[in-house]
Amino acid sequence: MSKPVNKLAYRPVGLVLGFAAGALAGVVFRQVWKLAAGEDDAPSPIDEERGWGEVLAAAALQGAIFSVVRAAVDRGGATGVRRLTGRWPS
Repeated sequence: MSKPVNKLAYRPVGLVLGFAAGALAGVVFRQVWKLAAGEDDAPSPIDEERGWGEVLAAAALQGAIFSVVRAAVDRGGATGVRRLTGRWPS
């Protein structure tokens, strides 16, 4: 398969995996936040009752978890495509 066709063929797979990664990252973040802070919900940036440190720590943790989950899901999807097609998606 040529590169433009390979890229076009992988795009729908990438979109589905992106949505799945976002959902999975949200679930993982909520569980980690419960363990770390002992609370069900992370602070909202506009919650007047929460301090800067807590809000920024929650945002940093959420961003890190999202990035790691997204990279893992993308990498797994690319590996799966290579197994099915014999080519790495570009």
